[in-house]
Amino acid sequence: MSNGFNRRTFLKRSMSAGAALMGGRLAAPNDLLWGEGAHAPSRSMTLPDSATALRATYEAALHCLKGNVVNVFQFPSPVLTEGAVYHGVWLECAPQEGLVYSEYDPAVGRANHDVFFQTQREDGYIHCSIKPTTMGAGQIQMVVPIAATALELYHQKIHASQFLEDAYKSCWRWDDWLVRYRNTRGTGLCEGFCTYDTGHDHSPRWAGVPSQCPQADARLAPRGVGVPRLCPDLSATVFGGRIALAKMARIMGRNDEADAWEEKAEHIRELIVARLYDPDVACFFDRDIDNKFVRVRGDALTRVLGEHVVDQSMFQEIYRKQIHNPNAFWAPYPLPSIALDDPAFVRPIPRNSWGGATQALTALRAPRWMEHYGKPADLTHMMKQWHIAMLRVPGFFAQQMDPLTGEFTVKDGGGYSPAALVLLDYTWRLYGVREQDGELEWNCRTPAAQGEAVFELRTAGGGARLVHAGGKSSLFLKGKNILTVEGTARIVSDRYGRPLRVVGTENEEVVCKLHYPNGSTGVLRVAPNAVVKTGSGVEHFQPVGQ
Repeated sequence: MSNGFNRRTFLKRSMSAGAALMGGRLAAPNDLLWGEGAHAPSRSMTLPDSATALRATYEAALHCLKGNVVNVFQFPSPVLTEGAVYHGVWLECAPQEGLVYSEYDPAVGRANHDVFFQTQREDGYIHCSIKPTTMGAGQIQMVVPIAATALELYHQKIHASQFLEDAYKSCWRWDDWLVRYRNTRGTGLCEGFCTYDTGHDHSPRWAGVPSQCPQADARLAPRGVGVPRLCPDLSATVFGGRIALAKMARIMGRNDEADAWEEKAEHIRELIVARLYDPDVACFFDRDIDNKFVRVRGDALTRVLGEHVVDQSMFQEIYRKQIHNPNAFWAPYPLPSIALDDPAFVRPIPRNSWGGATQALTALRAPRWMEHYGKPADLTHMMKQWHIAMLRVPGFFAQQMDPLTGEFTVKDGGGYSPAALVLLDYTWRLYGVREQDGELEWNCRTPAAQGEAVFELRTAGGGARLVHAGGKSSLFLKGKNILTVEGTARIVSDRYGRPLRVVGTENEEVVCKLHYPNGSTGVLRVAPNAVVKTGSGVEHFQPVGQ
């Protein structure tokens, strides 16, 4: 593969530059990467010598992200910017990127939300982008709702009532603005005026439509180009934001407001399904100003799934016909931004193309819906394919790749934050221990053929440690062994370490042996995507720290 990247040189440089790798351990990131006295990340890992490429790429991802934490216009705290050729933060992605990065620096995670809240206009508009010297106002450019990421950040890292209050007020005003200026056709759905509204640069979805709104004013729609359109993904973002606002209101004891948000959310959800879904194709489409579908099958579909708009039955039909179809979106390197068999797919693939390329942002968003709809084994396959592609060029973090070959577009160079975050996030989802919704998720899969790999997580309930060695995975909580697993699967425990269920994360049935500290052993057969309750040994389990 010719891509201008010298793998051998990078590996040599990574191994010698750092002293950051001490005996295989990613040492004290708070000292080496963040500076003495900085907030210590909640994660650390030790990899064996046989995982050299992963170790070097992981360390390079941390350095890449640290280098992209800078100041932007009219905001005092540093934020994690997009990187590469994108100098600033964008509403469609920066809040989620901050959320993922909060595992390493919670202050930056919060700043990636506050930068939008604190610069919000008096009329409620949230700037689409904030760069070193300017703020953008020419489009709405939203995907993952900032209300949803703020709520998750509150639960996981911030736990500050003022942050929740600020997020609630800001996102309420933003919803009001969208209703006032992006419902001009009176349908109750959110409208798209320009290409950048959905961040779909160079996409055939928006052929013939200007990139930005007239006069760089997101309140104005261009004339004569088939807009305003009714957009399923923008409407899904509104839906997801309202669901998050309802949850915020409940936390704050404002139950009447929560009920109102839930009612508004359900109303727009029903409209999305009724007006923007074609059951014959199993896909969501825009409706143009003439009320006709804009029939380009693109990643707007997965954005609707990202907000859990559809029920499980509809999801299964969409998944069968579109997402998991190797002729459509289930490419060798999932997920392309336009279906492979759609006539509008753009080749050869240009830079910054949402016309077909597999995008890092789509990969970063995928766990939000693949886990929700019960596809962890398929997500594992996707994550492995991304690892394969990224480890071929370790340390080169690019925006997009060819969905057929996994070759990255190199014109814009590396340093792209979403790609570096994909590497970090996918590594822990494949091999590490994670805290999710008050439970611990232990991913029992070894990252290398030989040697010991250790993943450690600092939680509110104490240190969690997952050790992969000798074909087994050993689970420790507060230094106490709670389970040893033979077989590749995910173990989910409560926060005291009590095993609750086993999840099938491989594409074939796996036999799992669960060895409990009391000497008993449970044997389970776990199919792909299946969830099996744990059995033998649990009744004798002694909770840790209960």
